[in-house]
Amino acid sequence: MIKVTVWNEYRHEQEEERISKVYPKVIHSAIAEFLGTNEDIKVTTATLYDENNQLRENAGITDELLADTDVMIWWGHIAHGQVPDEIAIKVKEAVLAGMGIIFLHSAHHSKPFKLLMGTTCNLGWRESDDKERLWILDHNHPIMAGFEDKRFIELEGEETYSEPFGIPDPDKLLMIGWYNGGEVFRSACCWRRENGKIFYFQPGHESYPTFYNKDVQRIITNAVRWVNPQCRIKLECPWIARLEEK
Repeated sequence: MIKVTVWNEYRHEQEEERISKVYPKVIHSAIAEFLGTNEDIKVTTATLYDENNQLRENAGITDELLADTDVMIWWGHIAHGQVPDEIAIKVKEAVLAGMGIIFLHSAHHSKPFKLLMGTTCNLGWRESDDKERLWILDHNHPIMAGFEDKRFIELEGEETYSEPFGIPDPDKLLMIGWYNGGEVFRSACCWRRENGKIFYFQPGHESYPTFYNKDVQRIITNAVRWVNPQCRIKLECPWIARLEEK
């Protein structure tokens, strides 16, 4: 059983009626719902703001939660700065120890992602209802399982993201997004950091029903299984005894 925690800042759904109409069950619940249909995945959720739109001091993330999470999914947008630095560091260290993590859409500017990348993670953006076509570059990667007969997936509307994207070169680039405004973007990227696997997936702006799209759901589900750790390893720099005599 893969234990997944879906983390969401949970601001837009409480403050903007137009967003709550798109995601009446809120973004984290929408993601948890489709993941929970899989027998090998057990889902919990955590949020930066509670149901009364009050900021949680620990961002909803405790040491116990991290220890009991195999895979974390992170969605954030307008409240990156509200996540305490010490919590972001704990998430980073959990990944280095083996926890898998998936960053969705605007989580490219989240504190944990920037810590793990070590770069600005800046990009160009525009909200203009552009159509996006995500071209598949590697059908053999486990995250692309089930897309053998497709060259691309298409979203009728998404926020436009554009290169240059200030990230380290991915260990594996799985998809390139093209928008009918002319931009392109590295939309599905994989990295390893020490013992942990990282997947960044660009679609998922809050004003579009992207997380109801079956292709998007399949990619996120496949990614959960790919980043799922085989083990968690304590981070340390130990003194070691000789194995052989002089």
